[in-house]
Amino acid sequence: MSKHQPLVLLVDDDELVGKSLATSLRKEGFAIVRVEDGDAALPAVNVHSPDLVLLDVRLPGKNGIEVLQEIKVNRPEIPVFVMTAFGSIDNSVTAMREGAHDYLTKPINDADLIRRIRRVLAASTHVQRGGDAVDSTSHTIGQESLIANHPRMREVLQAVQAAAPTRVTILIQGESGTGKTVLARAIHQLSERRDRPFVEVSCGSLPDPLLESELFGYEIGAFTGADRKRQGKFEYADSGTVFLDEIANATPALQIKLLRVLQDRVFERLGSNEPIGTDIRLILATNADLEGAVSEGRFREDLYYRINVVAVSMPPLRERADDIPALASLFLGRYTAEYKKTVDAIDDTVLDFFYRFNWPGNVRELENVVEHAVIMAKAPTIFLSDLPPRYLEHNQDTAAGPAVRPLKQALEIPERDYIVKVLKLNGGNRQKTAEMLSVNRTTLFNKMRKYDLLDDSF
Repeated sequence: MSKHQPLVLLVDDDELVGKSLATSLRKEGFAIVRVEDGDAALPAVNVHSPDLVLLDVRLPGKNGIEVLQEIKVNRPEIPVFVMTAFGSIDNSVTAMREGAHDYLTKPINDADLIRRIRRVLAASTHVQRGGDAVDSTSHTIGQESLIANHPRMREVLQAVQAAAPTRVTILIQGESGTGKTVLARAIHQLSERRDRPFVEVSCGSLPDPLLESELFGYEIGAFTGADRKRQGKFEYADSGTVFLDEIANATPALQIKLLRVLQDRVFERLGSNEPIGTDIRLILATNADLEGAVSEGRFREDLYYRINVVAVSMPPLRERADDIPALASLFLGRYTAEYKKTVDAIDDTVLDFFYRFNWPGNVRELENVVEHAVIMAKAPTIFLSDLPPRYLEHNQDTAAGPAVRPLKQALEIPERDYIVKVLKLNGGNRQKTAEMLSVNRTTLFNKMRKYDLLDDSF
C-alpha cells in the first residue's frame, strides 16, 4: 500500500478560521488546499483528489449543502466533514442525510478535529484484495465510526440521524457484538446533548438492589452500608443520555420505576420520598425477543410500548458481508496505531476466509481477530498464519467451499478488466477511452482511481 501525505481540501471563506485550521493541520502532517467559495469547491476536488474535504455551510456562491451534494454525486468515495455555526442542528442533520461523514460545530477544537480526521482516514484505508482496492463507506460521528456499505446499515443510519436530534426514546435490537453500544454513542453525539454526560449501564451485569442504587442513588441509611448519600446515574446524567443495555433483564420492580421515569421524568433516591426531576434521553438495547417476553409476562407491556417509539435493528455481520473489508480496514488502522505496528494490508486469502466465516460473535469478534493478527503479524501484510489457531482450523474445514464475494464487488471485476482493455487499446489516452466508453473524463478518472489504475502505464 503506497504511503502519501494526506491531502485535505478546506472550503471556508472566513480568512481567520481558514488560516488557523490550515496551520494546525499542516503541523500534523496534512497537505492543505484551500478555496473560499462554493463554486470553486468541486473543480478543486476534481483537480486535487483530496483524501478529505472540510466544508463550511455558509459560503459565497453555492452553499455547503449544495457543494456536499455535488461531491457525493461526482466523488462519493471522498469523506466530507461539514462545519456549522453553533446551534445549527438542522444544518448538521441535513448534512448527515446528504452523505456527510461528520459535522463539527464552530468554534472548532483543533485537537478534536485532527483526531476525527485521522479516524476516518484510517477507516477508509484501502484493503488490498489481489491488487484491487475496496473502498469503505464510513460515517464518523463524534468518536464513533460506523461502516455502512450494506443497505440495512444505511437504513439504520438514516433512522438514527432523523431521531437523534429529538428527545425520543430509542430501542436498539440485535445480536451480541453487532455494535449496539457504538450506535448508542453515535446517537448521543448526533444530539444536542453531546456535550453532556453519556452514561452506560448494563442491566444484566449487576444484581437488582445494586442496579437500582446505581441508577437512582441512595440516602444515608437506605440499606446496610449506606453511610453516605450517593448520586445515581439518572441524576448525574441530567440533560444527557443514559444507555441501558440488556434491558430485557430488568426486574419487574425496576421496570415500574423506569416507566415512571419515562412518563413523569421523576424518580426518588433509595431511602427517600423526595421526587427528583430529570431531563435525560433514554436509549435501550437488547439481544432478546422483547415481544416474546411481553407475551410471556416477563416484560411489562406498557413499558415496552414506551421504549419502542423508535426501534432500530442492527443486522448480524453474516448478513452484511459487504461491510467486512471496510470494518477490517477500520480495525487494522486502529490497532496498527495503538501497537505501533507497520501493517498496512490484509491478504486476499484472509479476506476470502472472512467472507466464508459465519461470525457468531459479529463485529466484536472480527475486531478481536484483526487485533490478534496485527499483534502477531511479522510482515506489512496480514496472512492466514497471523489469525488465532482456531480460525486456521476452521479455514481448513471450509477451504473446499467457494470464496463467494458480495454481488456488487463481484460485478466490479469485469468492469475493471474492460476499462483496462480499452485503455490499452488507446495507449492509455483517457479522453479517447472515455469517449469509447460513453462516459465523461471525470467518471473515467473516478473508476480508475477506484480500481487503482491511475499509476499504471498502458
